[in-house]
Amino acid sequence: MSAAIKRREFITLLGGAAAAWPLAARAQQPERMRRIGVLMHLPESDPEAQARVRALLQGLQQLGWSEGHNVRIDYRFGAADVDRSRKYAAELIALAPDVIQASGTGPMAALQQTTRTVPIVFAQIPDPVSAGLVDSLSRPGGNVTGFTVFEEYGNRGKSLELLKEIAPSVTRVAALRDPTMASDIGQLGAIQSVAPSLGVEVSPASVRDAGEIERAIATFGQRPNGGLIVFGAALAIMHRELIARLAARHKLPAVYPLRAFVAAGGLISYGPDSIDPYRRAAAYVDRILKGEKPAGLPVQNPIKYELVINLKTAKSLGLEVPPTLLARADEVIE
Repeated sequence: MSAAIKRREFITLLGGAAAAWPLAARAQQPERMRRIGVLMHLPESDPEAQARVRALLQGLQQLGWSEGHNVRIDYRFGAADVDRSRKYAAELIALAPDVIQASGTGPMAALQQTTRTVPIVFAQIPDPVSAGLVDSLSRPGGNVTGFTVFEEYGNRGKSLELLKEIAPSVTRVAALRDPTMASDIGQLGAIQSVAPSLGVEVSPASVRDAGEIERAIATFGQRPNGGLIVFGAALAIMHRELIARLAARHKLPAVYPLRAFVAAGGLISYGPDSIDPYRRAAAYVDRILKGEKPAGLPVQNPIKYELVINLKTAKSLGLEVPPTLLARADEVIE
């Protein structure tokens, strides 16, 4: 073989290898790191907040997103504090996330005041249309979409029916609510609309902090035949152990919106599964990271509801839970 042929072969091989090197280098480059912001309305130490974060992370992992590998997640916890939520919203936006997952009306309001461009997937919002977050449920139309508890209005009326079923002697009900939550007005109206047919007088008990919760329940509990319906604002969730303890002390049967209250010693809860929306939110976060826009992702209503009863609490209140109610329960805590 001549030297010229050998040189030509060497040059051809060298050229082929050089062409292959960029391809090999590209194949070895790590996947681009994406960034997700998470803004929750509960304290970081709250077990309910931790369960929601775990559900979101599990959903993302199932879709191929691994924290520290191809996605970075920045967490902030507003703890039902308006000023803190505003501060954290600004901090998250400054980090230039690809998408933010937010929960609660307060954090969402703070985010909307900060950005109209960063994609946001919410959870636990009662009425996003009335709140001005989206144009409609089917066509959100902006940078926001998510998972609502809109149907909760009807469920609040159901809560009063459950209270009468488990405690027939109740004729007075205090609706424990956060006056800063505009959505509570609709829930209160739903309860009051069914109250006359059940022979019950319903009055709002507006509370803004733990001290007001304690005073409101203590005052209401001074008269007989009373009961409570507790709305699902972050304030109530944060102080669920206090509320359950006060309800027991003043012998007030109470219906709560989430299982977490019953696990903390409350009597009975009925409402949307509070963890499921975060698993579902992961799917929307995934779709946005892959190029879809929130404007084209319809807002979704709850699909899972649960009835939970605490038999130990019922016994301490001297209540006999009807067998028909026990049969309908998704979980009975003994």
